[in-house]
Amino acid sequence: MTKTIRIRKIPGRWTVRAAGAVIGETKSALELSEDGHAPVIYFPRENVAMAFLDATEKSTHCPYKGDATYFTLHTKNGPIENAAWSYDDPFEGVSEIKGHLAFYGHEKVTVEEV
Repeated sequence: MTKTIRIRKIPGRWTVRAAGAVIGETKSALELSEDGHAPVIYFPRENVAMAFLDATEKSTHCPYKGDATYFTLHTKNGPIENAAWSYDDPFEGVSEIKGHLAFYGHEKVTVEEV
């Protein structure tokens, strides 16, 4: 079975918020669509307040994208474990997501177009 992954730059201004604070904001978001999954918004790292994120020990492997590393997001209400992930060395077919972060939809974390 072949997996179809599509990556496109999406228009608009996108934010990620945690505990009411803006953690990231960009006009350069990417949307990754993958068969069988909801689309995911990726933020360029330079548009995310990386001071609020710490790498964790968690990692996963996707046969289509590569190895993902995870980050805990620190907020005024406490840490949100493994709230974000990144592919530091993605496979060639998805190289556009290198240097980007995605965030899990969570009751404490929202990703939205503003």
